[in-house]
Amino acid sequence: MTKRTLSSRAGTLLLGGLLCFLLSSCAKVLPGNEVIVSVRDQKMIVLKEGAPVKSYRISTSKFGLGDKPGSMNTPLGTMRIARKIGGGAPAGAVFKSRRPTGEILRPNSPGRDPIVSRIIWLKGTERRNRNAFRRYIYIHGTPEERTIGRPASYGCIRMKSRDVIDLYRRVGVGAEVRVIKGSLFGLQFSPAGENLVQRGPERDSGASQTPVFRGGPSI
Repeated sequence: MTKRTLSSRAGTLLLGGLLCFLLSSCAKVLPGNEVIVSVRDQKMIVLKEGAPVKSYRISTSKFGLGDKPGSMNTPLGTMRIARKIGGGAPAGAVFKSRRPTGEILRPNSPGRDPIVSRIIWLKGTERRNRNAFRRYIYIHGTPEERTIGRPASYGCIRMKSRDVIDLYRRVGVGAEVRVIKGSLFGLQFSPAGENLVQRGPERDSGASQTPVFRGGPSI
């Protein structure tokens, strides 16, 4: 075997190893924090290691709940973040077909209701939300911030620009997003979390208590 053949094989192996490394790096999922969205409360919380660390007011669909194509409903159940779009864009940056248009809107600009600031694209993991990705169900910013806190969207989960920008940096591709019909209040979480309150009258007695979500303003 000649030196040229050996060199060629070594180069092929090195290139193959490099490609495998790049492909595995691209395929790596970075789940980060988890998210729970309450339709009843029109509120979202972010969990870190099972404990609440941040809460936001949001807006789900004004047409109700479901996953039927063309329904403009917000799907229930567990989904995952498939793509994050808009990192580094200014607050109020307008997106069309997931591309920035160059326009920037101030909150509550009259007569305007595009997607702004950030896009977090969701993909369903259950039968009841399997159409979410192809229905373009996002968590995204809206200039209609006066509607946040009540159902007002066309299927997506809307947030104020400053809040969706904050959420964007807290969650990674692959992170779990769970949309529930009921309330966040009374849900049990890890005692390591902030914004928790103890059940029962013996709150400070040292007895074993159950941490629950208290709600209130953003943490």
